[in-house]
Amino acid sequence: MNEQEPIIRFVGVSKVYPLPAGDVVALDNVSLDVEAGEFLAIMGPSGSGKSTLLNLMGCLDTPTAGKLYIKGKDIGSLSDDELTALRRDHIGFIFQQFNLIPLLNVVENVEFPRLLKERRGGCTERCLEILSSVGLERELLTHTPAELSGGQQQRVAIARALINDPEILLADEPTGNLDTKTGTGIMDLLSSMNREGKTIIMVTHDQHVADYARRRIEIVDGRII
Repeated sequence: MNEQEPIIRFVGVSKVYPLPAGDVVALDNVSLDVEAGEFLAIMGPSGSGKSTLLNLMGCLDTPTAGKLYIKGKDIGSLSDDELTALRRDHIGFIFQQFNLIPLLNVVENVEFPRLLKERRGGCTERCLEILSSVGLERELLTHTPAELSGGQQQRVAIARALINDPEILLADEPTGNLDTKTGTGIMDLLSSMNREGKTIIMVTHDQHVADYARRRIEIVDGRII
């Protein structure tokens, strides 16, 4: 990736889902540049294409038309294995529903992506460092997700997203299931990570949460307005 290139670039990207009742156009000819180190908020009504945009950025899906470049690579030209490696090594995901594995404890949940990458365990020290950096108390590390509050679960989810040291963090309504005070703590944490150089793209419907971002875009009916 050339240092002058955006870390993410959409060029005339459309995403169409064929359904029996007719095609659904989720994204319609979207062009967008995201620079390395940005904190971008994506806003818009339900069904506007926000999550589709985020899924494409995370290499969870590919465009129907147009070009999408992540770190200078055209994702449409990559094999499934190459997409998996790009997603695993460079992109972290933070979900509204946390998506923690119920049977694993805190440390095991955070270690899991590292295990997938290296096919071996043994990153406990790094896990402990990251869990400390997101403000999770040591006495909670052997707890399972069901034994944690919503805010604690989200901190574990953020630590898991950080374990492979991704340049890009994608957050889908990261405070959606949290009370205001806890949500503020999570947003302060994301802001701190952005100041340290992480590129953060966040989907939110909350104006207050969007205020943490340095730039915001609005998407309606699959188009950026």
